[in-house]
Amino acid sequence: MTLNDFFRDHPAAALAFSGGVDSAYLLHAGLACGAHLRPYFVRSPFQPAFELEDARRLTRQLGTELRVVEADVLALPDVRNNPPDRCYHCKRAIFSAIHAAARADGLSLILDGTNASDDASDRPGMRALRELAVRSPLRECGLTKAEIRRLSHEAGLFSWDSPAYACLATRIPAGTPITPEALALTESAETALAAMGFSDFRVRTFHGCARIQVRPSQLPLALERRPEILETLGKQYDGVMLDLEVRDEQ
Repeated sequence: MTLNDFFRDHPAAALAFSGGVDSAYLLHAGLACGAHLRPYFVRSPFQPAFELEDARRLTRQLGTELRVVEADVLALPDVRNNPPDRCYHCKRAIFSAIHAAARADGLSLILDGTNASDDASDRPGMRALRELAVRSPLRECGLTKAEIRRLSHEAGLFSWDSPAYACLATRIPAGTPITPEALALTESAETALAAMGFSDFRVRTFHGCARIQVRPSQLPLALERRPEILETLGKQYDGVMLDLEVRDEQ
């Protein structure tokens, strides 16, 4: 099955839209197929400000309207208390909010940007998507992350080389309650590092310290900017650490 086939069979749908590589390409492809595909961005304390900015920029580029839906996920104890299955409860809340907004707009089918490279067994939130009957056309059509980046580049989407980005809650260890203050601290720290030239990195909370994870290719930059990192993050955290056990380059 191709995306053309999918959208021929499903010409109207709501899209959970983050402004990242996958959902951006799916929106482009759906609109190019002539589908009535409406993007919904769920704004919560877990999303940094730049995600909404990117989502708005992309929908402007593609000539469609972005619907912003509010979700107070921290009001849910199963999210706020940060149990190991927090992502499941959060996804259910987020996609339930999209379902409600989409139904009000006359749309019953919900899509997301999960692709064929995503490991469903390693994503607790996937259970919530199955329970809510959310479809993943990129995955169903066998499109991998590398293919989506290539196709996005060919389509002229600025998001084609955007790094993968998990929500701010993933920076806080399971079992540690999530607070607005902790999320704001994380966003501030990551914004500061991005301004120093880092990309595709994380600032995780570890016993009151900032544990920085960068790609191997950016380790020299971390050493070069060490004084600035220590001065900036040292004001906010009890200590600053560089985690050498990082993911391989992709």
